[in-house]
Amino acid sequence: MRIGIYGGTFDPVHLGHLILAETIRESLSLDEVRFVPAFVNPHKQGRPVTPPKLRLEMLRFALAGNAGLRLSEIEIKRKGPSYTYETLEAIAAEHPEAELFLLVGADSLDDFPKWREPERILDLATLVAVNRGRESPVIPSTIDPDRVLLTSMPAIDISASEIRERAQASRSIRYLTPRAVELFIQSNQLYLEQESENS
Repeated sequence: MRIGIYGGTFDPVHLGHLILAETIRESLSLDEVRFVPAFVNPHKQGRPVTPPKLRLEMLRFALAGNAGLRLSEIEIKRKGPSYTYETLEAIAAEHPEAELFLLVGADSLDDFPKWREPERILDLATLVAVNRGRESPVIPSTIDPDRVLLTSMPAIDISASEIRERAQASRSIRYLTPRAVELFIQSNQLYLEQESENS
């Protein structure tokens, strides 16, 4: 079994997230891609983040109808800062026969050596750095290039911070996120009081 792991805050999940996951699922012949929302993103502590329950609900709406994209609550249930190596260890223990692929934006490669236990991450999973249509990624000299798979997806210039800013200003977010997520944001009046700091 080939499992893609896609972590993040997903505040909110948007079409760029979904296109990335589906593109990589297909191109790497993955059996599934698991969206793993962080309880607390260690890179974004101190910034306003929508409560986990609401972010999970938005993901459920977004992933409905695609059996290849699944939701994992592992980091939400664990609580505390969400470290990738811990998540990978738990999934590897649950599925010892599976081959794991960690999906990250190629722009994260520069910071990857500063992550908690980067070598352990590379032992547990193939690092899939996805070029989202911007500049060609460069693998830092501190990372063995044989342990990184560079790939790409269509250029989709959508960000969660843009969606939050538009929602806060009562501007349209139509076609930036699935319709069910858009309606959930509106009905729950999400992001109206938050500062648009986290992405």
